[in-house]
Amino acid sequence: MIAAVATPDVAWWALVPLIILAGAGFLLLTMASLVRRLPAVLAPAWTVAAGVSVLVYLVPMWSRVGSDGAGSFLAGAVGVDASSVFVTGILAAAMVAAALIAHDYLSREDLPGVEFYVLLLLSAAGGVVMASANDLIVLFLGLEVLSIAVYVLAAMHLRRIESQEAGLKYFLLGAFSSAFLLYGIALVYGATGSTNMARISAYLANTVLIDDAMLLAGLGLLLVGLGFKVAVVPFHAWTPDVYQGAPTPVVAWMAAGVKAAGFAALMRVFVLTFGTHVSDWRPAFQVVAAATVLVGAIVAVVQIDVKRMLAYSSIVHAGFILVGLQATTDRGNSSVLAYLAVYALLTVGSFGVVTVVGGTGDSSHGLDSYRGLGRRRPFLAGTFTVLLLGQAGIPFTGGFVVKLGVLAAAVDMGTYWLAGVAMLAAAVAAFVYLRVLVAMYLKEAPTGSEVPGAVPVGALVVIIVSAATVLLAGLVPGPLLDLARDAVPVLVVG
Repeated sequence: MIAAVATPDVAWWALVPLIILAGAGFLLLTMASLVRRLPAVLAPAWTVAAGVSVLVYLVPMWSRVGSDGAGSFLAGAVGVDASSVFVTGILAAAMVAAALIAHDYLSREDLPGVEFYVLLLLSAAGGVVMASANDLIVLFLGLEVLSIAVYVLAAMHLRRIESQEAGLKYFLLGAFSSAFLLYGIALVYGATGSTNMARISAYLANTVLIDDAMLLAGLGLLLVGLGFKVAVVPFHAWTPDVYQGAPTPVVAWMAAGVKAAGFAALMRVFVLTFGTHVSDWRPAFQVVAAATVLVGAIVAVVQIDVKRMLAYSSIVHAGFILVGLQATTDRGNSSVLAYLAVYALLTVGSFGVVTVVGGTGDSSHGLDSYRGLGRRRPFLAGTFTVLLLGQAGIPFTGGFVVKLGVLAAAVDMGTYWLAGVAMLAAAVAAFVYLRVLVAMYLKEAPTGSEVPGAVPVGALVVIIVSAATVLLAGLVPGPLLDLARDAVPVLVVG
C-alpha cells in the first residue's frame, strides 16, 4: 500500500497577481515564437492589460486580507498580508508606466519590442515574489528572477556602448551581491536552524544565543546583498553609471519597481524577522542611512548629466526610506510604504520627461538639453517642475508629506541626529533640482539645439498622471496615509 503524500496547501486566490504577470510573460513569448511578426502595439497593450488586471484584482484581494487577516501557504514559504498587496500595487503601476514610456522609445530607437515587455513582466513577477516571501530561500529566488531580467534590459540598447557597459557592470556587481545574500542566508540557517522568517523570529524570541557571531555575520551579509538592490551607501557605486547608460524606460522601472521590491524585502527581513535583535542591526542602518543621504546629495550637486543627477537623487531617497525603516515601529513602516508609493510616481514621471527630451539615440541628457525648455515645451517643463519639486520635498506635494513621515518616525524613536542629517541633505539636494529649474526657465536654449518633438501618448499619460497624483497626495494626503497605515507588514506562521 502506497502511503499518501502530504502536499502543502495552496491559496490560489493569493497567487493570482503572480500568475497574471508570469503567465502574461510566457504567453507573450510563446506568441512571438510562433508568429513571425506581431503587431507593434500588441506587446505594450498586452503588458499594460496584465498590469491593469493585477491592479483591479488587488481591490477584492485587499478586502479579503483585511477581513480574514494575513495568512501563509505553501508550507509557510509565502505569506500574504496587506503590505504584500500594497507593494504589489506599486510594482504593477510602475510596470504599466514603464511599458507606456517604452512603446514610442523602442520604435524610435529601432529596438526589439517583444523581448522588452517579456522581461519587464517577468521582472515584475519576481518583485511580487519578494514582496510576499515568508522564507529567505523564496526571497532569494524572487530577487534573482527580478534581477536577471533587469540585467538584460539594461544592456538592451545594442547600438550604445554605454548600455552594454551598464548591463555588464550591473550584472557583475549584482552577481557579487547575490552571493553575499546567499551566504548570509546560509549563516542565518546555521544559527537558527531554519530559513522560514516566522520560525526564525519565534526561535530568536524564545532562545538566548550564547554565541551569536554567526547570526550577526549573516545579518551583515544580508544587508550587503539587499543594500545593493536599493542602492544605499556604500553599495551605490553602480547606480549613476547604470542609470546613465541603460535605456531610459528601463531606468524608470529600476528606480520605481526594483527599489520598491528591495525595500519590501528589507522590511520583512530585518524589521519583522530580526526585530528581537534590533539593537544589533539598527546602529548599522543609522550609519548607512546618514551616509546615503549625505553622499547622494553632495555628489549630485556637481553632476551635469540629468540622468546622473536623478541617479544620485534616487540614492538620497533610499537614505530617507532607510531613516523610516530603522525606526522599526508601525509608524515607521507605514511611512516607508507611503514613501515608496510617492517615490514610484515621482520617478516614472521624471524619467518619462527624460525619455522625451533625450531624443533619438537617447543621448541628450546633459543639463544644456533642458535650457529654455520652459519656452520650447511649456507643458513638458511644467510637469517636470511639479515632479522635481516633489522630489525636493516642497510643501503641497506628495514628496513633502512622505519625507515628513519618515522624519517624524525617526524623531519618535529619539534619533534626532539622524533626522537632522536627513534634513540637511534635503536642503543640499534641493539645489540639484533648482539647477534644472533654472536651466529650463532662466536660460536660453543653445544655438541649433534640437526641440523635443511631440510627447508620445504613452509618455504623456504617465507624466500627467504622475504629476497630478503627486499634487493630489500633497493636498489631500489622508487616503494614501490611511492605506499605508493599514498595510503595516506582519509575519504569519505556516
